[in-house]
Amino acid sequence: MRSALITSVLLAALSPLAAPPAHAAAAVPPGHVHFWAEPGQMGPGGAWDYAPPGYKEAAPRVKRHAYSFDSHAPVTVYAISFQGGGACLYRAIRPDDYSDNWSWATKFDGVSDSTMGCQAG
Repeated sequence: MRSALITSVLLAALSPLAAPPAHAAAAVPPGHVHFWAEPGQMGPGGAWDYAPPGYKEAAPRVKRHAYSFDSHAPVTVYAISFQGGGACLYRAIRPDDYSDNWSWATKFDGVSDSTMGCQAG
């Protein structure tokens, strides 16, 4: 009886450590950049992941709707926005850069390890 009581007390004490809160963002692995559909590194479907090199088109849940990001890429990467008439804009995202309420959210189409010939925007 006493060992069952001790076990239940230990389990109750350790259970908050077993899992992060549901609203907590997952850690961004080294070499990656995560984008979320909502401010505060949250949103349906979780983070959308980019790892250099090359260009990657944004997933529908974050395309033109990336309200937060966190970069652990070792190099500067570039958020890309395609404009009418074949023009495009880029915004630099440097290593360890992040935003919990990104002003570029409604321009984001994808991300690249180069400016892709776009103009700074």
